[in-house]
Amino acid sequence: MMGFFGMQKTEPRVEVPALPEEKPVSAPAPVRAGSTVIAQGITVTGTIQGEGVVQVEGVVEGEFDLTGAVIVAESGLVRGPITADVVRLAGRVEGNVYAREHMKLEPTGSLDGDVTTASLVVEDGGSLNGRCTTLKPTPALEPELQEIKGPAALEFGPEFELEEER
Repeated sequence: MMGFFGMQKTEPRVEVPALPEEKPVSAPAPVRAGSTVIAQGITVTGTIQGEGVVQVEGVVEGEFDLTGAVIVAESGLVRGPITADVVRLAGRVEGNVYAREHMKLEPTGSLDGDVTTASLVVEDGGSLNGRCTTLKPTPALEPELQEIKGPAALEFGPEFELEEER
């Protein structure tokens, strides 16, 4: 601003505190997903290997080799062998299943192939068209099986005697 006689008039400066410097905000790093879903209407061909949980609602034409679980939903179809720790089958599998720990065949599930597992549950209505081979339970399953057996486990055979209560 110009003052009298061409002199510049200076206005007093007011110091405004600077705002703290803002760091750019970035999206958080992705968190590892707990499971993978092969959705209805999707067909995957090939070998699926890795660690985690895979839920099949669509079609897989190939092999599973997982440390973890394979869940075949009612709408799911797997054409090929499955190797995993746990297998839950509500859909259809055309191939052999090797479940290191446990396999559950639900009422809507069907397996056209052999199953090898330490623990097998077949619910009413489940269809198993193949052979079943049981494995010795892994150390992780032994405490659970001991709870089922317990000290009062049923015994059968020619040496069986009924203990009377006193």
